[in-house]
Amino acid sequence: MVGETVYRGRQAWLGCLFCLATLAMSWSAAVAEEAGATARSAGAAPGGGGQYYIEFRSRYAWDYGHTYIIHGRVGEPITKASVAGLSPVGDDSTAWVIGHYVPVPAETGWTDGDTEDKYVSARYRVYMSKAEYDRVMVFVRHLQATKKVWSAELYNCNAFVADIAQQMGLRVPKSTLIYPKVFINNLRQINTHPEAPDHLIDDNVKEMKSPTRDGRAMINSGVHTVREERRPTNSPTPTVTIGQVRITSGSAQSVAASSSSSQ
Repeated sequence: MVGETVYRGRQAWLGCLFCLATLAMSWSAAVAEEAGATARSAGAAPGGGGQYYIEFRSRYAWDYGHTYIIHGRVGEPITKASVAGLSPVGDDSTAWVIGHYVPVPAETGWTDGDTEDKYVSARYRVYMSKAEYDRVMVFVRHLQATKKVWSAELYNCNAFVADIAQQMGLRVPKSTLIYPKVFINNLRQINTHPEAPDHLIDDNVKEMKSPTRDGRAMINSGVHTVREERRPTNSPTPTVTIGQVRITSGSAQSVAASSSSSQ
């Protein structure tokens, strides 16, 4: 009788354990399904991926470029209100140059050229439902309300966009100290083809030598015409250097990737 009671007790305990495991697996599957629904890649049919989107973009500029997001409902016109990104305050280059040495005041909305396709150097669009979009935008508005400084090294436009991507459940590049074009291309690659080799550092080194790396190079090569943005009149063109490309996850690598870039 005692043995039978112990046996039944063990059966009940195992049954409870099985139920808990089943609930845990169901919860994990639900989380994975929601993450998968949020992180749909660009190129999917809008009808199959939701009627709203977050598009990660980089654009050419007079310096090494800018990273930001465009957001909204599929098919609706893109306006200044559709843009979120981190950049130094002001239309001239003064704060931008100082921000390579110390943090400077930042703004988190539209900057000149953000809504024009001719300046886009890379993009990655993620479709989602209205509910998913609303959740992401709550976080975006929070960032816009709290991120008040820009630093080329400590917290730049890549880092701002990376925070949004992570909140959406996406993988992000291992470093934010890279060219915006390389950052967005790598963001798209590691989320749409995670099995492919990661050439982040190699791609960044190649971008240093690209004839279309920045506005001045683009004009000289005749590829595009890029307006001279944020440059004060009657003043010399400032020059800065992009420092080391630091790997912020995985092994503690540090690759020297210095390159002079003109505003």
